[in-house]
Amino acid sequence: MRETQGSESISTKLERIAKLAKEKPGEALTTLAHHLDVEWLREAYRRTRKNGAVGVDGQTAAAYAEKLEANLQALLERAKSGTYVAPPVKRVYIPKAGGTQTRPIGIPTFEDKVLQRAVAMVLEAVYEQEFSDCSYGFRPGRSAHQALDSLRHQTVRMAGGWVLEVDISKFFDTLVHQHLRDILRQRVRDGVLLRLIGKWLNAGVLESGQVEYPDEGTPQGGVISPLLANVYLNEVMDKWFERDVKPRLQGPAFLVRYADDLVIVFAREQDARRVMAVLPKRFGKYGLTLHPEKTRLVEFRRPGARPRGGDGPMRPDTFDFLGFTHLWAKSRKGKWIVSLRTSTTRLSRSLKQVAVWCRKNRHLAIQEQWKGMAQRFRGHFGYFGIWSNSRAICRFAWAARLIWQKWLGRRSQKAWVSGSRMKQLLERYPLPRPQIRRLRLA
Repeated sequence: MRETQGSESISTKLERIAKLAKEKPGEALTTLAHHLDVEWLREAYRRTRKNGAVGVDGQTAAAYAEKLEANLQALLERAKSGTYVAPPVKRVYIPKAGGTQTRPIGIPTFEDKVLQRAVAMVLEAVYEQEFSDCSYGFRPGRSAHQALDSLRHQTVRMAGGWVLEVDISKFFDTLVHQHLRDILRQRVRDGVLLRLIGKWLNAGVLESGQVEYPDEGTPQGGVISPLLANVYLNEVMDKWFERDVKPRLQGPAFLVRYADDLVIVFAREQDARRVMAVLPKRFGKYGLTLHPEKTRLVEFRRPGARPRGGDGPMRPDTFDFLGFTHLWAKSRKGKWIVSLRTSTTRLSRSLKQVAVWCRKNRHLAIQEQWKGMAQRFRGHFGYFGIWSNSRAICRFAWAARLIWQKWLGRRSQKAWVSGSRMKQLLERYPLPRPQIRRLRLA
C-alpha cells in the first residue's frame, strides 16, 4: 500500500495516542474517539484488504469505492452517533491442521472491515505500549518467524529444559464477552469505542440462512478479532506469567506466544510441573479451558546436559510450534542447536491443499494452472524455507509436482502425462525453486 499525505497525518495522530498511553501506564483513557474522522476512515479503507470474500450484503470493495467519500462520511456519522448497526458475519469453514477437521471463519461486510480497522488502529496504538515482548501474533513489526527465532535462541542459551505446550480449546469460540469488556475498561473507557466493540461481539453469525447470536467468542476472520485476542491473553497469560509466576520459580523460564498458540520453557522440571498444575485454574477463571491431550510437558534438555544418573530418555523429545517440529541437532561446527523441520501434520495439510486445488482447476489451461501452482510454491517456501528445513521443503516440492502430474493426467481419458512429458512441461513452465533463509544464529 502506497503512503499518502493523509497517511503521514494519521501516523502523527497515532504517535500522539501512543505517547499518551505510554505517559499514563495503567490509567483508563477516556477521550480517544475524537481521533476518528473522515481522514482516519480513509486511511483505514486504504489499509483494508480489497480482494477478500464479501460479507452478508454481497458488497465488494470496488462497489464501495464508487462513492467512497459519501460512504465514509455516512459511516462516520453512524459510528459517532451510535446508530451504526453491526451486520452479522458470514460463517465459512476451512481445514484445520491435519485436514480431518475444519474451523469456522467469520467474514464481515466490507464496510464493517473498514470500521473495525479504524477502531483497531486506535486500540493498537494504546496497547502496543503494554503488550509483552513475548507476544508476536498480529502485531506491527512482528512475525511468526521472529517468535520461532526467539524460542530457538532462548532455548539454546538455556541448554534446553522442559517445554510446556499449552493448547487452549476453541479459544476464539469461548472468549467470554464480559471478561473482555472488563479487561478493556482497565485501559479504555471511551464510550464510542466500547459501544462499537460491544456491537461486534453481539452482531451474530449467519450460517445456512439462519442468524445465531452466540453468548461468547469473537469470530476468526474479523479485522479486530486478533487484537481483542491479544488484549485478552495479555491479561490472562502474559502479565500473569511475568508478575506472579516467574518470581516464584526456582530456575529461569520464558514464554513465547503467537495469538493463542504458546509454549513455556523451564530450566527445572519441578517449576514446569507446578505451573502446569495451576494453569487450568488460571484459564478457567476467564472462562477458558485447556485441551487435556494437546497440553503436555516435554523433556527438551540439550543432549549431554542431563545430570549423570538422571532419569528420562537418552535423547530429548520433540515438540511442535507454529507449524514446525523442534528438535536438537548438531551444527556444522559441531555445536548443539535447535533445528526446525516442517511438522508432519502441516506438510500433510499443505499437500492436501495442493491436491484439492489441482482437482478443482484441472480443466484450466496449463499456463493458468502453472500460475496457481507457482503461487502455492512461493507461499510454502516463504514460510517454511528456513536454513534447517531444506529437506522438508524439497520433499514438498517433489510431492506437489507429482500431485500436479496426477491431476493433469485426469483431464480426460487420453490425457495421461508420462514422466518425460512432465519434465518437458516443467522446462517450459518452471516452478519456483526452494528458497532458504537463515534465522538469527543462536
